[in-house]
Amino acid sequence: MRSTHKIKSSLVKVGAAPESLPEMVTEAQASGVSLGKVSSVESSPEDHALENKGTGTWSLTAWVSEVQAFEARAVRAQAWETQAFEAQSRASHPKVTPVTGAAAAPVLRQRFLPEKVQVPEEEKSELLITRPFWSNKAEYLLAQVGYTMRPASLWSFCYLWLHSGGGIFLIIYIFLLFLIGIPLLFLEMTAGQRMRQGNIGVWKAINPWTGGIGYTSLMVCFINGLFLNVVTAWILFYLSQSFQFPVPWEKCPLLENASGFDPECARTTPSLYFWYRMTLKASDSIESNGPPVLSLTLPLFVSLCLLGAFMLKGLKWTGKVMCVLVSTSGLIMLYLVVRSIMLEGAVFGLHYMTVVKISTIADASIWHGAGNQVLCSLGLGFGSIVSIASHMESSNSCLSDAVIVALANLVSMMLVTPFIFSVLGFWATQLTHHCNAKNIETILKLVNMGILPPEAQPPQNLIGNPTSIFTSWFNSLSHPIKKEVLSHVSECNLEEQFLKIKESTNFAFLAFIEAMSFIPGSISWSILFFLMLLNLELSTTIGITHSIITSLQDIFISVQKYTKLFTGSYYIRLLIDYWTIVPIIIIIIFENLAVNWARKAGR
Repeated sequence: MRSTHKIKSSLVKVGAAPESLPEMVTEAQASGVSLGKVSSVESSPEDHALENKGTGTWSLTAWVSEVQAFEARAVRAQAWETQAFEAQSRASHPKVTPVTGAAAAPVLRQRFLPEKVQVPEEEKSELLITRPFWSNKAEYLLAQVGYTMRPASLWSFCYLWLHSGGGIFLIIYIFLLFLIGIPLLFLEMTAGQRMRQGNIGVWKAINPWTGGIGYTSLMVCFINGLFLNVVTAWILFYLSQSFQFPVPWEKCPLLENASGFDPECARTTPSLYFWYRMTLKASDSIESNGPPVLSLTLPLFVSLCLLGAFMLKGLKWTGKVMCVLVSTSGLIMLYLVVRSIMLEGAVFGLHYMTVVKISTIADASIWHGAGNQVLCSLGLGFGSIVSIASHMESSNSCLSDAVIVALANLVSMMLVTPFIFSVLGFWATQLTHHCNAKNIETILKLVNMGILPPEAQPPQNLIGNPTSIFTSWFNSLSHPIKKEVLSHVSECNLEEQFLKIKESTNFAFLAFIEAMSFIPGSISWSILFFLMLLNLELSTTIGITHSIITSLQDIFISVQKYTKLFTGSYYIRLLIDYWTIVPIIIIIIFENLAVNWARKAGR
């Protein structure tokens, strides 16, 4: 009884729980009896009385040591569990009461659990802030596809197809798409989906030293977003001008108070004149300043307002907008392809599409162009794919998504290519018709003036197919008269007219716009074409802007609760940046006017 009382007092001192005392006393008594039996067997009879006398003291010392060992082990376990719990809630910095030795003394033979930490309501609301998810997988895939369907990439693909060996370029492109494009696309999707971070957060997670790459890509996205907004303003301007009949880029404008056309437009094409003089209002040289282009101010403001409205309500509304933009673009694209194949001269353009130059497969420049086209068409390296994928669940299959997005991008380019080749074939045919009609007018004048013999009298009825009528008449002439006629007129070659688009992609785009003005019902063609370009450009700009906003929200975590306010302030900032340029330009103009006035006054 004395030993039992000592055990109870010692356990109370070390901090054991009262309800565990009966169990510990029972075990102590059982252990004392068993140890006494062992000692009686191994020791001599003379020592038996001494061992019985010291059993109470010996068992008390052993159990105090055992209690201390359990206590130390429990304190270490409690400290480990406290550290783990603090690491989980480190993002919100909860106020955790430090654990002391006496307060953390555990109960023996019990399961140790972490203490429930009382978190304030404000910190609980911060803990509940999570990255939102897309409403469904279809919206996510359409957002990725809409970002990759860039109008510039679609046009450059057709240009490279014509300029880089025809069908061989397509084979090289598909090979590099599966070798480089899909793996890199899969890598970006996996990084964003797994880490739930934007481009900056992903680079920091890979290595803290590479975080600067994320900030650099953020600046590139910002500059690219500004440029895309300007391109959207150009498209809106052309779309607004498409409601006129005829479209202003179909013919050269007439001079004021005169019956002739503008001689500057007569030296070039109506499409080039409208682009440089009516749209950009470009000056003759970089030294000569001019007033700001106020006609593009309203389209630029409208483009920014559209982007702000599409992204202000958050991810779910953006997903619905992307569904409408991408699906509408696909339907318009499909209609234009079917309609363009029926145009006159479309077969000639499609013939160049099927040309295969096998010798160009060994040209390194073609491989370089195809690889660059793969990277640009998928939009790799900007961080938009990472940001869009960061709003998807971790259980999603990124490999199938990467294949679907890459194939959808390839199908869109394969749809645009026959449409562009057909329209350009029609454009080359119409230019050849106009060239032959102009040659016949020139030959008629020369025959009437007596410069050419009467045998060179051309047919005057060119209704139907002027090119075939002129060609059949010209082939019926004798060889000397042919040489004499060719010395006064230019040769109209359909192939040469078509290959003019090889000079540059910008010229080809303007020629394409001019070609649509020749099509019957040119107003509807222009409206549909520029509406398709507007949808594609807006979907790409939304992807770029989403990357910028996501990266900024990851940097400034406190603004995640105010997503609408943050997005609205971002677009207000863009408006301020754009509108501050106008006063600067006006100041420069007035300064130049003052300098010129001072020079004239000095004379």
